[in-house]
Amino acid sequence: MEILTSCNTASIAPFVPTGSNEWDVVKAKHVYRRVGFGASQAQINIALSSSPSAFIDAIIDEAIAAANSPVPEWANWSFQDYNDYDLEAGEQNTYIYRQTANYIKDSGLKGRLSLFWHNHFVTEKEVYNHPPYAYQYWNLLETYALGNFREFTRVIGVSNAMLLYLNGFENSKFSPNENYARELYELFTLGENNGYTQEDIVETSRALTGYNQWDDYGAQINFNPNNFDDTEKTIFGQTSNFDYDGVIDLLFEEKSDLIATFICTKLYTFFVSRDTNEAIIQEMASTFITNDFEIVPVLRQLLKSEHFFDTDATGLIVKSPFDMTSIYLNELGFTYETPEEDYTDFIVYLNANLGQEIYEPTDVAGWQGDRDWINTSTLTGRWLSMEYLTWPMWNEDEEQFREFARDLTNNSADPAFITKEIIDFFLSKPLYTEADYDIATTVFKWEVPENYYEDGTWNLDWGSAAYQVLLLMHHIFRMPEFQLK
Repeated sequence: MEILTSCNTASIAPFVPTGSNEWDVVKAKHVYRRVGFGASQAQINIALSSSPSAFIDAIIDEAIAAANSPVPEWANWSFQDYNDYDLEAGEQNTYIYRQTANYIKDSGLKGRLSLFWHNHFVTEKEVYNHPPYAYQYWNLLETYALGNFREFTRVIGVSNAMLLYLNGFENSKFSPNENYARELYELFTLGENNGYTQEDIVETSRALTGYNQWDDYGAQINFNPNNFDDTEKTIFGQTSNFDYDGVIDLLFEEKSDLIATFICTKLYTFFVSRDTNEAIIQEMASTFITNDFEIVPVLRQLLKSEHFFDTDATGLIVKSPFDMTSIYLNELGFTYETPEEDYTDFIVYLNANLGQEIYEPTDVAGWQGDRDWINTSTLTGRWLSMEYLTWPMWNEDEEQFREFARDLTNNSADPAFITKEIIDFFLSKPLYTEADYDIATTVFKWEVPENYYEDGTWNLDWGSAAYQVLLLMHHIFRMPEFQLK
């Protein structure tokens, strides 16, 4: 993890493989780790059978066509629909944690983007504390993940979860609340202190009044015209009797350049690097505006680009807890002894302990991510979490560790070669020095006498070989490079 600065100078032009810059396994893994959460070897092989551009199109088209998470029977329950709220809501919370964690892990680009928007249009479930609202909120993230950003902004602001989280429910002409108006500009569309004034916030809050009527706690929150400030407001220098829709329309008409740059910067840092390239971002922003704030054209442009595929784009982003656990599970494909639901609960628990609890970002600004995922406590937690995930696989069938090494190395008996292949399987880039591989080879050799390797006695059929693979994996978990994607 010594090198975290991007040296990527490649352009936004589509990536076209050459003899010196091939479309290979390393690049295919890079794509899958960035646009989804890893892939099996079979999926990698399929990717390599098509061109990079066609591969990206297929990923995006699959995400567009993908169904949303199943609708639970209680999706629209209010408080009066419960017999025992604490008991039933607890069961519902468990359900949505499982369903959401699995959706993120298994739904490729759509799961990846849903998590991205969760960290953009932030709500915290502990504030509204109602499972149906959490489901409805996540359903919006899935629905608009690859949709139109203007319409996404429009619907999310009057969602039940958001109205309660950022105090829109309390915002009336009798007592205006500026909270949502401020975050609409600062966090959701423009960026902090970028293109708006405090007076714009005050006037906007008046235009957003009236969304505070419900029949029961947990029911749908509706617009109440009696609580709406039906007078003129002046926003961005324009005066009219703006209402909620009028504010959204005005915002995207008057501030389109600022919105496009802000959102494309966030997409760039999410998919490419924290070290931004302003020229690339401006190309993306131009595409965003030209396509009326449709998200897909920007994604196709960025993800097909030689900039995204460039070697200098790999190994730059620190894995989030979801990255670390989900990529590992998807790429390895091992079975485990723990029942599926319990294992998912365990993953949710580990990710939360490492700082990424779904439905509970750190605050309204979301998880800051990248380098902020790692500190003195979470680093050791990350090492141990990977071991905790791996032991149920060992207990289920230790032979799958042996077979993994066999398949990866064509049943080699060379410990140095086996070590290097396993390390390179898990990392985005090779280790910096041969000495690093030598240390890992020593770990892999374990307590087997050296002469057994020298005279060919040892091979992957050796009784301890599976355990040696496990030991090497534990060593890899502690490598700085394993923390990167």
